[in-house]
Amino acid sequence: MKRFFCILCLLMGVQAGWAAEPLQIGFIGPMTGNFAQVGMEATRVLTLLAADINGQGGLTGRNVELLLEDDSGNPQTAIAAGKKLLLQSPVAVIGSQTSTVTEALQDIFNDRKVIQISYGATAVSLTEKGYPYFFRTCPQNREQAKAVVKIIQKMKVKKVALLHDDSLYGQDLADVMRSILHNWMIEVVYDGSLKTGQPDYLPLVERAKAAGPELVFFAGYYPEAARLLLARDRLNWKIPFMSGDGANDSELVKAAGKKAAAGFYFISPPAPEDLRSPRVESLLDRYMKAYGTRLTSIYALFAGDAFIAVMESIRRLQTTDPDRISDYLHRIYLNPAALTGKQYFDYKGDVMNDLHGLYQVDNEGRFILQNLLAHGQVGQ
Repeated sequence: MKRFFCILCLLMGVQAGWAAEPLQIGFIGPMTGNFAQVGMEATRVLTLLAADINGQGGLTGRNVELLLEDDSGNPQTAIAAGKKLLLQSPVAVIGSQTSTVTEALQDIFNDRKVIQISYGATAVSLTEKGYPYFFRTCPQNREQAKAVVKIIQKMKVKKVALLHDDSLYGQDLADVMRSILHNWMIEVVYDGSLKTGQPDYLPLVERAKAAGPELVFFAGYYPEAARLLLARDRLNWKIPFMSGDGANDSELVKAAGKKAAAGFYFISPPAPEDLRSPRVESLLDRYMKAYGTRLTSIYALFAGDAFIAVMESIRRLQTTDPDRISDYLHRIYLNPAALTGKQYFDYKGDVMNDLHGLYQVDNEGRFILQNLLAHGQVGQ
């Protein structure tokens, strides 16, 4: 009897140890490289949200533990980081930011049935593959392009020069833009591509100028947008330049300088301070107190929305089974007050929240909101 009691106590101790194992959530994103600011802010937001849950006793009796991996914005680095995460058996992985890096990770996580929610990858093709465990909390390029063309129409522009970089994001956005511009009978008078990482794009801008557009739209990321603006400035070409959300980075003005960046337009999900949500305002205050600086990136909030979606699924289902979580997110999940607004996912894993803002860089290098565009329409 005494021996039986000892064995029973041992088994109970093992079960208690299992119950105390942390609920591990992976994050993979750029903590070094061109997009390090976004990656850093995202990890800080997740840290605050995880602290909230742990302060309330955890979830399903377990504390939440974040597993952080740096992909440096590089697909090969991301693959190695993704495999490292899988060795720790995370319940879900939030990331990555760019479309190219996120695509490199899809097969790795899908094959292991790990929920993956990107917070910044907008290429349409990512959710066309039918991967049941892939989601994103950022609006995809088709919705972004609709918003861009609405603005171009409002500006009464009839001739556009369309430029794009060689990233998956840039090529995908340019493809969608090309189609929508054609549908609205807006002529693409110049269609050019560039290789990322080049020091100067003056010849490309000269060719675009010779075609006589009324506006230049660039589908790509902020480092190349900055060099295009510098080339426009060298030519003293007074024409509107516009980009999508890939140019929405505080480093843009540092790279281009205030003079070259002044007047530049970009369309992106709204900056955190422009959401005007009590929940976001509270988070921004906490962020400032915790880290001594303000939160600048909307993608950090999208990462927070991804974390909240995973936590809510586990709380509702009382399980970490990936098939049940996937089904719940696709069919049932509805958050009327996510960090970036009302959110739910369609059958492909795309988020149903396409709020965008039109921003212009002023003479001091500040991003000034010009208008909000909700569900593809120009806000009044």
